[in-house]
Amino acid sequence: MYKRVLLKISGEALAAGRGFGIDAVFIHKVAEELANIHSFGCQIGIVVGGGNFFRGVAQQAIDMDRVAADHMGMLSTVINAIALQDAIEKRGIFCRVMSAIEMHQVSEPYIRRRAIRHLEKDRIVIFAAGTGNPYFSTDTAAALRAMEIKADILLKATSVDGIYSADPKKVPDATRFEQITYNDILRLNLGVMDTAAVSLCRDNNMPMMVFSMREQGNIASVVSGDKIGSLVTA
Repeated sequence: MYKRVLLKISGEALAAGRGFGIDAVFIHKVAEELANIHSFGCQIGIVVGGGNFFRGVAQQAIDMDRVAADHMGMLSTVINAIALQDAIEKRGIFCRVMSAIEMHQVSEPYIRRRAIRHLEKDRIVIFAAGTGNPYFSTDTAAALRAMEIKADILLKATSVDGIYSADPKKVPDATRFEQITYNDILRLNLGVMDTAAVSLCRDNNMPMMVFSMREQGNIASVVSGDKIGSLVTA
Protein backbone atom coordinates (compact mmCIF):
# COMPACT_ATOMS: atom_id res chain seq x y z
CA MET A 1 0.00 0.00 0.00
CA TYR A 2 2.85 2.38 0.81
CA LYS A 3 5.85 2.93 -1.47
CA ARG A 4 8.04 4.70 1.11
CA VAL A 5 7.65 4.64 4.90
CA LEU A 6 9.44 6.07 7.92
CA LEU A 7 9.41 3.66 10.85
CA LYS A 8 10.03 4.97 14.37
CA ILE A 9 11.26 2.30 16.80
CA SER A 10 11.82 3.20 20.43
CA GLY A 11 14.91 2.07 22.28
CA GLU A 12 12.72 0.46 24.94
CA ALA A 13 11.16 -1.73 22.24
CA LEU A 14 14.60 -3.08 21.27
CA ALA A 15 15.17 -4.01 24.91
CA ALA A 16 12.05 -6.24 24.60
CA GLY A 17 10.92 -5.75 28.19
CA ARG A 18 14.34 -6.13 29.76
CA GLY A 19 14.57 -2.39 30.41
CA PHE A 20 18.23 -2.03 29.48
CA GLY A 21 20.38 -3.07 26.55
CA ILE A 22 19.41 -4.88 23.35
CA ASP A 23 17.56 -8.18 23.12
CA ALA A 24 19.47 -10.02 20.38
CA VAL A 25 16.61 -12.42 19.61
CA PHE A 26 14.05 -9.62 19.30
CA ILE A 27 16.22 -7.38 17.11
CA HIS A 28 16.69 -10.25 14.65
CA LYS A 29 12.92 -10.77 14.56
CA VAL A 30 12.53 -7.07 13.72
CA ALA A 31 15.17 -7.39 10.99
CA GLU A 32 13.32 -10.39 9.56
CA GLU A 33 10.09 -8.36 9.37
CA LEU A 34 11.93 -5.48 7.71
CA ALA A 35 13.39 -7.88 5.16
CA ASN A 36 9.87 -9.12 4.45
CA ILE A 37 8.60 -5.57 3.86
CA HIS A 38 11.65 -4.82 1.73
CA SER A 39 10.75 -7.78 -0.50
CA PHE A 40 7.39 -6.08 -1.20
CA GLY A 41 9.31 -3.26 -2.89
CA CYS A 42 8.70 -0.81 -0.04
CA GLN A 43 11.44 1.75 0.64
CA ILE A 44 12.22 1.91 4.37
CA GLY A 45 13.67 4.67 6.51
CA ILE A 46 14.05 4.04 10.24
CA VAL A 47 14.54 6.33 13.23
CA VAL A 48 15.63 4.56 16.42
CA GLY A 49 15.40 5.85 19.96
CA GLY A 50 17.97 5.35 22.68
CA GLY A 51 15.92 4.93 25.84
CA ASN A 52 17.21 1.41 26.44
CA PHE A 53 20.62 2.94 27.24
CA PHE A 54 20.11 6.58 28.24
CA ARG A 55 17.41 9.24 28.16
CA GLY A 56 18.16 12.92 28.63
CA VAL A 57 15.00 13.43 30.69
CA ALA A 58 15.28 10.24 32.76
CA GLN A 59 15.90 10.02 36.49
CA GLN A 60 19.52 9.00 35.88
CA ALA A 61 20.12 12.39 34.22
CA ILE A 62 18.41 14.45 36.93
CA ASP A 63 21.59 16.24 38.06
CA MET A 64 23.14 16.56 34.60
CA ASP A 65 23.18 19.53 32.30
CA ARG A 66 20.30 18.96 29.84
CA VAL A 67 22.45 19.53 26.76
CA ALA A 68 25.08 17.01 27.93
CA ALA A 69 22.37 14.48 28.83
CA ASP A 70 20.68 14.86 25.45
CA HIS A 71 23.99 14.34 23.66
CA MET A 72 24.46 11.09 25.60
CA GLY A 73 20.97 10.05 24.51
CA MET A 74 21.85 10.76 20.87
CA LEU A 75 24.93 8.54 21.12
CA SER A 76 22.71 5.77 22.52
CA THR A 77 20.64 5.86 19.33
CA VAL A 78 23.80 5.26 17.30
CA ILE A 79 24.47 2.05 19.27
CA ASN A 80 20.95 0.82 18.49
CA ALA A 81 21.27 1.83 14.83
CA ILE A 82 24.50 -0.14 14.36
CA ALA A 83 22.97 -3.21 16.05
CA LEU A 84 19.90 -3.04 13.82
CA GLN A 85 22.06 -2.48 10.73
CA ASP A 86 24.05 -5.62 11.52
CA ALA A 87 20.87 -7.70 11.93
CA ILE A 88 19.45 -6.39 8.64
CA GLU A 89 22.67 -6.99 6.68
CA LYS A 90 22.77 -10.58 7.92
CA ARG A 91 19.69 -11.04 5.74
CA GLY A 92 21.54 -9.92 2.62
CA ILE A 93 19.99 -6.44 2.45
CA PHE A 94 22.11 -3.33 2.01
CA CYS A 95 21.63 -0.93 4.91
CA ARG A 96 23.12 2.47 5.74
CA VAL A 97 23.33 4.28 9.08
CA MET A 98 23.21 8.07 8.69
CA SER A 99 23.97 10.09 11.79
CA ALA A 100 23.02 13.69 12.52
CA ILE A 101 26.25 13.87 14.56
CA GLU A 102 29.24 13.15 12.34
CA MET A 103 31.22 10.02 13.23
CA HIS A 104 32.75 8.84 9.98
CA GLN A 105 34.23 5.62 11.35
CA VAL A 106 30.82 4.08 12.12
CA SER A 107 28.24 5.95 10.00
CA GLU A 108 27.63 8.34 7.15
CA PRO A 109 26.77 11.96 7.89
CA TYR A 110 23.10 12.74 7.31
CA ILE A 111 22.64 14.39 3.92
CA ARG A 112 19.05 14.51 2.70
CA ARG A 113 19.72 13.95 -1.01
CA ARG A 114 22.08 11.07 -0.29
CA ALA A 115 19.50 9.47 1.99
CA ILE A 116 16.84 9.66 -0.73
CA ARG A 117 19.31 8.18 -3.24
CA HIS A 118 19.98 5.24 -0.88
CA LEU A 119 16.23 4.62 -0.67
CA GLU A 120 15.89 4.77 -4.45
CA LYS A 121 18.61 2.11 -4.67
CA ASP A 122 16.53 -0.11 -2.35
CA ARG A 123 18.81 0.31 0.64
CA ILE A 124 17.30 0.53 4.11
CA VAL A 125 18.38 3.76 5.80
CA ILE A 126 18.62 4.11 9.58
CA PHE A 127 18.67 7.69 10.85
CA ALA A 128 20.63 7.96 14.11
CA ALA A 129 21.45 10.71 16.64
CA GLY A 130 18.01 12.29 16.47
CA THR A 131 18.07 15.74 14.91
CA GLY A 132 21.61 16.37 16.18
CA ASN A 133 20.26 19.04 18.53
CA PRO A 134 19.45 18.93 22.26
CA TYR A 135 15.88 19.49 23.50
CA PHE A 136 14.45 17.61 20.50
CA SER A 137 13.29 14.02 20.96
CA THR A 138 13.63 11.17 18.49
CA ASP A 139 9.88 11.52 17.88
CA THR A 140 10.58 14.98 16.46
CA ALA A 141 13.47 13.50 14.45
CA ALA A 142 11.11 10.86 13.04
CA ALA A 143 8.57 13.50 12.00
CA LEU A 144 11.31 15.63 10.46
CA ARG A 145 12.93 12.77 8.52
CA ALA A 146 9.52 11.55 7.30
CA MET A 147 8.92 14.97 5.78
CA GLU A 148 12.44 15.27 4.36
CA ILE A 149 12.41 11.92 2.55
CA LYS A 150 8.77 12.46 1.45
CA ALA A 151 7.50 9.31 3.15
CA ASP A 152 3.91 8.24 2.50
CA ILE A 153 3.31 7.64 6.20
CA LEU A 154 5.04 7.75 9.59
CA LEU A 155 4.80 4.42 11.42
CA LYS A 156 5.29 4.59 15.18
CA ALA A 157 5.94 1.15 16.66
CA THR A 158 5.22 1.04 20.41
CA SER A 159 4.52 -1.42 23.20
CA VAL A 160 0.72 -0.84 23.02
CA ASP A 161 -1.71 -1.54 20.19
CA GLY A 162 -2.74 2.05 19.48
CA ILE A 163 -3.67 5.37 21.07
CA TYR A 164 -5.76 5.33 24.23
CA SER A 165 -7.54 8.02 26.23
CA ALA A 166 -5.25 7.07 29.16
CA ASP A 167 -2.40 4.68 29.81
CA PRO A 168 -4.02 1.24 29.29
CA LYS A 169 -1.46 -0.33 31.64
CA LYS A 170 -2.73 1.89 34.47
CA VAL A 171 -6.35 2.43 33.40
CA PRO A 172 -7.83 -0.88 32.20
CA ASP A 173 -11.04 0.71 30.83
CA ALA A 174 -9.24 3.38 28.76
CA THR A 175 -10.81 4.03 25.35
CA ARG A 176 -8.85 3.09 22.24
CA PHE A 177 -9.03 5.38 19.22
CA GLU A 178 -9.10 3.76 15.79
CA GLN A 179 -8.70 7.17 14.16
CA ILE A 180 -7.88 10.56 15.67
CA THR A 181 -6.60 13.96 14.55
CA TYR A 182 -3.42 15.69 15.64
CA ASN A 183 -5.50 18.53 17.07
CA ASP A 184 -7.36 16.04 19.29
CA ILE A 185 -4.05 14.60 20.52
CA LEU A 186 -2.93 18.09 21.55
CA ARG A 187 -6.32 19.01 23.01
CA LEU A 188 -6.60 15.83 25.08
CA ASN A 189 -2.90 15.92 25.99
CA LEU A 190 -2.54 12.22 25.14
CA GLY A 191 1.26 12.13 25.18
CA VAL A 192 1.61 9.88 22.13
CA MET A 193 4.49 12.04 20.87
CA ASP A 194 5.93 15.33 22.06
CA THR A 195 4.05 18.44 20.95
CA ALA A 196 6.79 19.52 18.52
CA ALA A 197 6.49 16.26 16.59
CA VAL A 198 2.67 16.36 16.61
CA SER A 199 2.63 19.96 15.37
CA LEU A 200 5.17 19.19 12.65
CA CYS A 201 3.10 16.28 11.33
CA ARG A 202 -0.14 18.25 11.53
CA ASP A 203 1.22 21.31 9.75
CA ASN A 204 2.67 19.20 6.92
CA ASN A 205 -0.28 16.81 6.58
CA MET A 206 1.78 13.69 7.40
CA PRO A 207 -0.40 10.71 8.40
CA MET A 208 0.82 8.50 11.23
CA MET A 209 -0.04 4.97 12.33
CA VAL A 210 0.59 4.00 15.97
CA PHE A 211 0.67 0.24 16.53
CA SER A 212 2.21 -2.50 18.64
CA MET A 213 5.38 -4.20 17.44
CA ARG A 214 5.17 -6.95 20.05
CA GLU A 215 3.15 -9.19 17.72
CA GLN A 216 5.31 -10.52 14.92
CA GLY A 217 4.05 -9.55 11.49
CA ASN A 218 2.41 -6.28 12.55
CA ILE A 219 4.87 -4.07 10.68
CA ALA A 220 4.23 -5.92 7.42
CA SER A 221 0.47 -5.81 8.06
CA VAL A 222 0.51 -2.03 8.55
CA VAL A 223 2.59 -1.47 5.41
CA SER A 224 0.13 -3.67 3.48
CA GLY A 225 -2.73 -1.42 4.57
CA ASP A 226 -4.35 -3.59 7.25
CA LYS A 227 -6.21 -1.64 9.93
CA ILE A 228 -3.95 -2.29 12.91
CA GLY A 229 -3.42 0.31 15.59
CA SER A 230 -4.56 3.93 15.49
CA LEU A 231 -4.45 6.19 12.45
CA VAL A 232 -3.65 9.87 13.05
CA THR A 233 -4.46 12.46 10.40
CA ALA A 234 -4.28 16.23 10.09
